[in-house]
Amino acid sequence: MNPSGHTILITGGASGIGLALTEQFLKHGNKVIVAGRSESKLSEVKARYPDVQVIPCDISRDSDRGRLVKWLNEEHSDLSVLINNAGIQYNYAFTDWNVQEADRTRTIQEETDINLTAPIKLIAQLLPLLARHPQAAIVNVSSGLGIVPKKSAPVYCATKAGLHLFTKALRYQLESTPVRVFEVIPPLVDTEMTRNRGKRKLSAEQLAAEFWRAYRRDRLEIAIGKVKLLNWMNRFAPAVAEAILKNS
Repeated sequence: MNPSGHTILITGGASGIGLALTEQFLKHGNKVIVAGRSESKLSEVKARYPDVQVIPCDISRDSDRGRLVKWLNEEHSDLSVLINNAGIQYNYAFTDWNVQEADRTRTIQEETDINLTAPIKLIAQLLPLLARHPQAAIVNVSSGLGIVPKKSAPVYCATKAGLHLFTKALRYQLESTPVRVFEVIPPLVDTEMTRNRGKRKLSAEQLAAEFWRAYRRDRLEIAIGKVKLLNWMNRFAPAVAEAILKNS
């Protein structure tokens, strides 16, 4: 994959992993568009990196996503890389009988929409635009928890497992096209989402640097940090992998 000269859309690109990827692509001579739900965070990115285009967008809303796609087709038809990074995780137990049904349903819907449904829909809507270019890419950010789950986040784990399998199947479908399909599989990364969770977290900057080395070499499935060991353990000692992750 040519690392330079692309126009990149990064969802959830105003903080955490998305911001680190934004910085990495900017550093290597690309034009970056950042979409996110927080206008204040988008303003911070714009102030720090004036060349970055920012657009408020909740990708889980069909109307917002449709407006984003229309704007890209009209104003940024040179878009050649889509990075689906936006994500959300809630930790909760289905055995907590005190939670109101409406609240539980809303939480499940939000996780499913943002982590799985919205990226799939966005790919479907932008694929005709991406496929016009001689070199294009889709990069889906999943999670090691999509390989081996933890007890406290069943819906999050399910959405990331779904994104992992979707990415593989999409890669098969696009083999004869100019669109490469990458997957980034992070371990626990030190972001706002993981505040007060776990220890020995990888920094977002370390993740972005490791991603970049693999991206330049066209490694389509990019296990980051400890996920390499997790993949090995899940293959040869799955019970051990499950025991380690279960209460993480």
